[in-house]
Amino acid sequence: MERNAHITDIEALSLEAGAFASALSPNAQTATLITLSGELGAGKTAFVQAVARSLSVEETVSSPTFVLEKIYRLPDGKHFKHLIHIDAYRLDSGADLAALGFDELMRDAENLILLEWPEKVSDRLPEPAVRIALTALPDGSRILVYG
Repeated sequence: MERNAHITDIEALSLEAGAFASALSPNAQTATLITLSGELGAGKTAFVQAVARSLSVEETVSSPTFVLEKIYRLPDGKHFKHLIHIDAYRLDSGADLAALGFDELMRDAENLILLEWPEKVSDRLPEPAVRIALTALPDGSRILVYG
C-alpha cells in the first residue's frame, strides 16, 4: 500500500482514517502492526483517534505518552478484537517493549496495533503491515505517506 494523501482538515483526516481502517484485514498468524512516524504535532495521535472512531471505539482515545499503551476492545463484527495504541516516545530501545507485553500482543492475530514513534524501538519491531509517515505543513494541513 504505497500512496500519499493530503489532509486539509479534521474531517478529511476522519475520512482518510476510516477508509484506511476499513481496508485492513487481519494477518493469519500475527497481529497487524501499523507504525506512525512524524514530528511532535504531526497528527499521529489524531490519526489513531480517527481510526478508533471508525472502528466504533466509544471510549475517549487519548495519547498514551505517559502510560505508553492503551488497549480498546472493539465491538463484535469487526475484523479485529482489540485496538492497541502504543506511544514509544518515552522508550529508549526495543527491549522496553517487553514490559508492555508486546510479544504476546503480536502473537494474537485479532489485534490491531498502532505504534507511534517506531524509530525509538526499531531494533525489536517486526515488519509492519503498513508504515505511515505524517508531515505537518505550514498551512496546517498534513501529508500522509503510506508505505
